[in-house]
Amino acid sequence: MDISDDPGFYALLTGSFHRAVGRALVPEPGRDAAWLDADAPFAVLAHDGGEDPRFIYANLTALRVFGYEKAELIGLPSRFSAEAPERAERQRLLDAVTRHGFVDNYAGIRIRKDGTRFPIRDAIVWQLVDEAGLFHGQAATFSV
Repeated sequence: MDISDDPGFYALLTGSFHRAVGRALVPEPGRDAAWLDADAPFAVLAHDGGEDPRFIYANLTALRVFGYEKAELIGLPSRFSAEAPERAERQRLLDAVTRHGFVDNYAGIRIRKDGTRFPIRDAIVWQLVDEAGLFHGQAATFSV
């Protein structure tokens, strides 16, 4: 399910980032959901809170980096963003995010749709938690 068209999703994404990390996800005032989705020079992805989390959001930069069309990535289990040998490390990261609310300065290897491996550095991964404290999943951002 692609929730980028849900007006509350942008508030959840940016609000939970600010509450967890203590700074704005969108660094310039006046930038909105459309900018984050289509023009941001950094990747942003999110997955739901299911047992086998599935991507629910990816901005255009993330789609380009991972080599997917939006319809291909949304609904894909997020574990497929890492090769099988890297999935245990990815799971340790997600468990740390669950315990601490966010992790910054994360580095790891990810995989594109075509099988090409690529590094990510200085990533921030955080819990998608709304103002009422309800958990909705996790999100990540990194520069490219």
